[in-house]
Amino acid sequence: MARPLIQLALDSLDNATTFKLATLAAPYVDILEIGTPNIKANGLGLVRELKKKFPNKLLLVDLKTMDAGEYEAAPFYEAGADIATVLGVSGLPTIAGVIKAANKYNAEVQVDLINVPDKAACARESFKLGAQIIGVHTGLDAQAAGQTPFADLQLVAKLGLPVRISVAGGIKQSTAQQVARSGAGIIVVGAAIYGAPSPADSAREIRELIEAA
Repeated sequence: MARPLIQLALDSLDNATTFKLATLAAPYVDILEIGTPNIKANGLGLVRELKKKFPNKLLLVDLKTMDAGEYEAAPFYEAGADIATVLGVSGLPTIAGVIKAANKYNAEVQVDLINVPDKAACARESFKLGAQIIGVHTGLDAQAAGQTPFADLQLVAKLGLPVRISVAGGIKQSTAQQVARSGAGIIVVGAAIYGAPSPADSAREIRELIEAA
């Protein structure tokens, strides 16, 4: 099994902080994610700037699209996004719209299963539409209530779909190997890197742990 990709969540609303963190962690991560609050605050300009500075990294924009899938996603793909997210709860027509936009720009779509009641059915139907990535996601509010993404990861992995499974939700050094061994293709790390005294050291440690797994 190929080593999972490591995705860094860039959640700051301040562009200088975003670029500093991306620069520190870039040697150890594969995907730079412009988090939802960040993309709402800074928009297409940040996509273009990050793609220019880090052309060899995959760039994900966490749009969490809920409606007008093709119309909303297309400008971000055109600006340089390699992956955009759409909410599974948005429904199949919206998911299909984002996939249509992605296909136009030879890019990818991640369907985020956050708050989806029947995650298995949504994952199957999203794959049939052409989604390449299924996102298992425990949000910040759910994390604060003690929830983790592991049960959902196991559920989706057991489906055996030929997609990459992205996992997000409080992943850190102590859980990175468990996630890697459970079938994740993309491991999303946020606070464990950007909240560390040395983000570069933390990113390197997580990469070493995942490679060892």
